[in-house]
Amino acid sequence: MDVSTAAVVLISLVFSVGAQAPVLSMEPRVSSVRQGESISFRCRVAGGEQPVQLEWRKAHNQPLADNVKIGPDHSVMTVAGAQPGNQGQYRCVASNPAGRTTVSAVLNEHHMLGEIPLDAACCQDRTELGAVLSVLSDRLEVHQDLGETRIKQGHPPTVTLTRAGTLRVRVGEPVSIECRATGRPRPSLKWKRQGSTLDLATKATDDVNTIEWTAVRPEDSEEVTAIQGHTVTMECQATGSPTPLIAWSKLRAPLPWRHAVSGGVLTLTDVGRQDSGQYICNATNAHGYSEAYVQMEVETPPYATCLPDQLRLRVGDPLRLQCLAHGSPPVSFRWSRVGGSPVLAPSAETTVDGQLLIARVKATDGGTYKCVASNHVGSGEAMAKVVVVKSEFRHRSGR
Repeated sequence: MDVSTAAVVLISLVFSVGAQAPVLSMEPRVSSVRQGESISFRCRVAGGEQPVQLEWRKAHNQPLADNVKIGPDHSVMTVAGAQPGNQGQYRCVASNPAGRTTVSAVLNEHHMLGEIPLDAACCQDRTELGAVLSVLSDRLEVHQDLGETRIKQGHPPTVTLTRAGTLRVRVGEPVSIECRATGRPRPSLKWKRQGSTLDLATKATDDVNTIEWTAVRPEDSEEVTAIQGHTVTMECQATGSPTPLIAWSKLRAPLPWRHAVSGGVLTLTDVGRQDSGQYICNATNAHGYSEAYVQMEVETPPYATCLPDQLRLRVGDPLRLQCLAHGSPPVSFRWSRVGGSPVLAPSAETTVDGQLLIARVKATDGGTYKCVASNHVGSGEAMAKVVVVKSEFRHRSGR
């Protein structure tokens, strides 16, 4: 008896907050190409902490065909001399130290059938006409005019989403996304979760199909965001006959040493930034295997440093201090003085990237300066000591 194996990941997250990740757009999102022609898709990075690394993949981890070329900066994917096997969904995956974002593009095969006259005598029987249509294409319409039957080329669907891209929502919040499509014949719309064959419950009206969540749960997402030092649990449930065996692994790295697996539940304690990555649940029995994936990003408070941390200047010299911070973006900076009044001198300027500038220092500008770097997780601080000395003038007497 052929029994399939299916796995699903249920994620339980302790004290999660919204993730920061690269912001992407795809041009075009959906396109059609004739056999032998070429087409390009551009993955644009609109925001996010640098550097951002781009990678192109085909859906379901299928390898890219030999005629699919990636540009030098990995932002452009070109299908050269399209073949039937090139159609499908492609993904641009952007990664930076703060997380990972995916945007998809769909390539359809364009049928060049034009208008094909048919002998009216051959197609008086509806069954025969139906057979002709099923052989040619499902993107056709039949028109009858003065006894002549013609087949007219249709148009492939064009799909738009009211909220495209990656959505950041809090657990418990309601979410709805509208999918609109145009084409000839009128397209039918279905929502599916990537990697699943199950149809999702949606609301359809005319050319709009809406998927709704009255309250978002952690398991509704394929991404998990955790805060450094907290505990994360991921539960993998699998069905099949015989009962599948469940194993956890991490993509391109071993599981963190602070982990435990029990009954399909993976527990990670005291997570750190190095624990970010893709985790894989593999369910296996005698009839096959199934995998489920979850991407975890660990957010950290800033770790701040000052360059230089000690500086000796003469009166009139320029002062420039740089505050650097490593942590989940966005990071903001605030400078102050330590000891006495924390207010900076009127001549001092600060920049959004963490610099403290004074064009010409005075003797009173000496002292200790503090930079506080903050993000939504926490803050970190660093100190810099500035010594200002008076200019020395030496008088030499003539002989």
